Amino acid sequence: MNDEKQITYVIDDQKLCVSKFLTLVNSVWPGEYNEQYSKEALLKTINITAWDNEKLAGCVRLLTDGYLFGTITEILVHPDYQGKRIGKELMEMAWELSPTSLFIGAQPGKEAFFEKAGFTKSIQSFQKKKERRA
Repeated sequence: MNDEKQITYVIDDQKLCVSKFLTLVNSVWPGEYNEQYSKEALLKTINITAWDNEKLAGCVRLLTDGYLFGTITEILVHPDYQGKRIGKELMEMAWELSPTSLFIGAQPGKEAFFEKAGFTKSIQSFQKKKERRA
C-alpha cells in the first residue's frame, strides 16, 4: 500500500478560501491576520495551490504586471508536507505560468531551496516595514 498522499494542484485557484489560506499561513508564519485584507490580497495575485483532499498543503502567490516584472509574494508549504517536493512543484508551475522573469526575496536560511528550484542569486533585497493593518 502506498503511504504517499495524493496532492492535487490548482493553477490560478479562483476559489481559494481565505480561512484555509490563513490556516496555512499560520502554520508557517504564526501571527494575527485580518481576514478581509487577506481576502483582498489574494484577489490581486495568481494563486497556485496544492491540496491533500480538503487540506491546503501549499500555496505560491504570483504577482506580475504581465510584461516587465513578476515576483513570488510568498511560497508556503505546511510543515507536515515539507520535504515532499510540493514547494518545488509549486515553483515550477509559477515559472511556467509567469509571462515575465521572476524575483523573490528569500528568508534567511531558505536560499538553498530557491537555488535547487533553478533560481540564481540576483539583486539585493531591502525593506522598510510598516505595521500590518489590523
